[in-house]
Amino acid sequence: MVDIARRTPVVAVSSPKDIPFDEILREQRPMIFRGLARDWPLVRLGLEGPEPAMAYLAGFAKGQRVVAYRGAPEIKGRFFYDDTVTGMNFQAGREPLDAVLDDIRRHLDDEAGPSVYVGSTDLDTYLPGFRARNDLGLDPETFGGEPPLVSIWIGNRTTAAAHYDMSNNIACCVVGRRRFTLFPPDQVHNLYPGPLEPTPGGQAVSMVDFENPDHDRFPGFRDALAAAQVAELEPGDVLVYPALWWHQVEALDAFNVLVNYWWNSAPGFMDTPMNTLLHGLLSLRDRPDFEKRAWRELFDHYVFGPSDRAGAHLPEAARGALGPMDDLKARRLRAYLLNRLNR
Repeated sequence: MVDIARRTPVVAVSSPKDIPFDEILREQRPMIFRGLARDWPLVRLGLEGPEPAMAYLAGFAKGQRVVAYRGAPEIKGRFFYDDTVTGMNFQAGREPLDAVLDDIRRHLDDEAGPSVYVGSTDLDTYLPGFRARNDLGLDPETFGGEPPLVSIWIGNRTTAAAHYDMSNNIACCVVGRRRFTLFPPDQVHNLYPGPLEPTPGGQAVSMVDFENPDHDRFPGFRDALAAAQVAELEPGDVLVYPALWWHQVEALDAFNVLVNYWWNSAPGFMDTPMNTLLHGLLSLRDRPDFEKRAWRELFDHYVFGPSDRAGAHLPEAARGALGPMDDLKARRLRAYLLNRLNR
């Protein structure tokens, strides 16, 4: 692992309700909260060893089939592309969670064994009842009234290559140790993202191998490292970081479990900005530079500037989509776009 001196700040709070979410998002400051999940039954069992933790999880599985990712020993836990960068170095399939846990159990003492990973699995659907005693208990109003998406991640020693998510994240290290290497969004150029499709897990990932970075091929990575920070998590620790921060996640022990809460403060009727980016590739990227400069000004005026600027000089009844967005306006705008895209 590359050496990064900057550490994610550790902040002391007595309850999950005291996490300063507004400050984290406003100031774009990831924070670690030591031991906030230490009283979860799974955390306590995991401290006894992998076997009690696996038995506890299996009690909730009830034969549910999850998506499991499996890689040969040669990938050393790094789920990534194959040599062509058009396919993956692992296989994915649906199988009972009990079978996945059994396979991890068989290789607990084998540091050179195959890599096994269950990622982003909806807790309430696949492990019903688990959250009754293993949960941060945060009020949905904390997230703007919309409950967060709560997922579980299970595996052995694995590495998720650096990527970003479109949601803010509360990551609870439940069993085993984890290391997050975090980069602010402005480092995208220095992380050399891979293809938009296919991807190892749904988002573009950095092409840089953090264990053995090729600085000749990726010279800007040194600048990314200068801006990076590392969050070392023990069981029971909670890490909170904003959306669009790049993060590589390493599960460091023979058995690891993480529970995370994804949330966005934007209303549900808003579209994903990724659709806008993809349409920008279609409509803007290959235009002449002088046109792109002009369109950048238009985007700054209509999109990236103050939200009320573009329509402020118009009568309220005439503002349409330039006024505050709501569900009805979003539906009309979406229908208009679909009609234009299908022309």
